[in-house]
This record gives sequence, C-alpha cells and structure tokens, in this order.
Amino acid sequence: MAIDFKTLLTVLPHVTDANHPVLLRGRHGIGKSSVVYQFAETVGLKVVERRASQMTEGDLLGLPKTDGDVTSFCPPDWFAEACGTGVLLFLDEVDRATLEVRQGIFELCDSRKLAGHNLHPETLIFAAVNGGTHAGAASYQVGEMDPAELDRYTTFDVEPTVDDWLAWAQTNCEPLVVDFIRNNVAHLEHNDEPEPNKVYPSRRSWQRFSDTVQAGSLLVAGETNPTVYSLASAYVGFEAAVALNDFVANYAKVVSVGDVLDRGKVPEDLDLNDHCALIDKLAASGRLEVEMNDSVRGNLAAYFLSLASEPAMKLWTAIGQANSDLAIALHSTEVKGKTIGAYLVEILTGEEIK
Repeated sequence: MAIDFKTLLTVLPHVTDANHPVLLRGRHGIGKSSVVYQFAETVGLKVVERRASQMTEGDLLGLPKTDGDVTSFCPPDWFAEACGTGVLLFLDEVDRATLEVRQGIFELCDSRKLAGHNLHPETLIFAAVNGGTHAGAASYQVGEMDPAELDRYTTFDVEPTVDDWLAWAQTNCEPLVVDFIRNNVAHLEHNDEPEPNKVYPSRRSWQRFSDTVQAGSLLVAGETNPTVYSLASAYVGFEAAVALNDFVANYAKVVSVGDVLDRGKVPEDLDLNDHCALIDKLAASGRLEVEMNDSVRGNLAAYFLSLASEPAMKLWTAIGQANSDLAIALHSTEVKGKTIGAYLVEILTGEEIK
C-alpha cells in the first residue's frame, strides 16, 4: 500500500520516537529527499546526507590507526558527527551501493554501531531507494534488497499526490508554473513506459525549471519566449513545453481567484478539471480563511451554485477546512432564489428543492 507525503509526515514521528530506521521507496524525482529534509526541520535535526552509491568501504568505516598492538578505525567526518550529536543521517541510493557498503549499513541499522563506534542516541536513520511496489513502469538498475535487509527498516512505499506537490510548490516554485500544473496535472510527471533517451517531466524537473526561469525573470504571463520554450523542452520534455508555452501565452484567459471573488465572474466554459484547478487556487490563495464582506461572499455563493455536484462538494470541503464561520454564513446565502444549503441537500439526496 502506497502512502502520500501528507500522511507520511503524520506517521513518521511514531517510528522515529522508537528510533527505528526508515526506508522510503518510490519513483525518481517525486521528492523523497525533500520530504526527508522537511521532516528533519520539523524535529529540529540537521541532515547529514551521504550517497551510498558513491561510497567505498573506506568511506563507510574510515581509516585504520594503531595504538600499540591494537588497530582501530578513525570514523569519517559524517559518521563522527552522527555519533557525537543527534542528527538525521540520510543514506540515499542504498540499493545502488556495493554489497560491502550495504553490509555495513545493515549493521548500522540493526545495532546502531559500526567499527566500534555507536550512533548518538538522538540520531535518526533514513534511507531512500528507487523502485518498490509503486514505481510505475520505470525500471531501475539497482540491487534487490533481500528480506533480512528490508527487515531492518520501517519501509514506506511513497506515492505523493498532486496536492502534495502543489502544497509544497506554493512557496517553492514560480507561481505561473504552479498554476500550469493545477490546470494540467497530467504534465506533472510521466507514469507510462518511458521511451529510451526521451526527456520526461518529473516533480524534480519542474522545480529545476522553475528555479531557472525565476533566476532570470523569464516567465511573463501573456508572452511567448523562445528561451523559456527551449529551457522547458530541456527540463520537462517537448509535450510539456508546448502545453506550458500555450498556457502562458493565453494566461489572460485563465480565470483567477480575483475574477470569481472580487469581480463576480461565473465561468461558463470550464470543464471539470478546470473547475477543480480553480478551486485548488481558491484554497491555496488564503482568501477562504479571512472574513468576507457581503459582496465577496455573494460572489462565492454564485460560483458555488453554478458548479456541478463533484466540484461543488470539493469547494464546500475546502471552505469547511479553511473557515467554519464562512461555511455557516454561506449555508443560508441566497442567490436567485436558491440557498447554498438547499443546493447541498439536492446534491446529497438527488432531489431538486423548489
């Protein structure tokens, strides 16, 4: 069973309170490393990261020294830090490591020691690998982890939702990129069988593209830019680049939160996905959390009453989660002779109230 990032972050404290090692498995580019750093921030630990795929036995054990007739190992800097103070020790690409390195990590996870040195009691161990039961059609050149090795970890097969990425990207990516994904969720990542040597979008590649266009202030709503198109093709592939180029060029036609709440626009030519994307924008804008005057509340009610049942319930859920006072006030708000409450009853019972 796969787990999304929102749920994962609520479950992880129970595992780390017991100081058990954690293994995250999933497709490349979905944000496994990012969620590790996010969790470390919530528990106030520094992340000490090492790529197990790039380590040798010496990188793991350190160098030997002699004291009279006794030989011992001087731990490498990263391991000495994890032994001397509480950190989150993050070992990435464990299944790409050599067998000897993986055997050392096995001991580290099993007994929290290596070459005679013990981890600090507050140090947490996290590892990440590509693959697992929810890796989609992608195949990876990795070594299989046998049952005894897996038994040392608490293993989570991670499958983040689109909402996971949108929530993270809201403060980490270019707003136009985030809005594009809201309206074109199919371009967030590629899940089908990949063609050899073809560039496909991933959550990671969208972040890198966003960082690049933000650094140069290249993405401007309503404008086409050959440089942006070339960069998008390089980062996320041809199909996503074409769709993004069209979206940015026609951005003036995209319905905004202000159009609905402040200008009272009730869009009539949007499909189900477009409405869901607009509702996501409403929820992410923060406007549902603050007090609304009668005019704005009336505009929101008019939009709500124009929706089919599925997006209407999505919007009602977003309103309830953001502001219970607003939900109460909206329930009795009437537009053209119909209240929100009456429409909710119709949706739930399937019977029209006149």
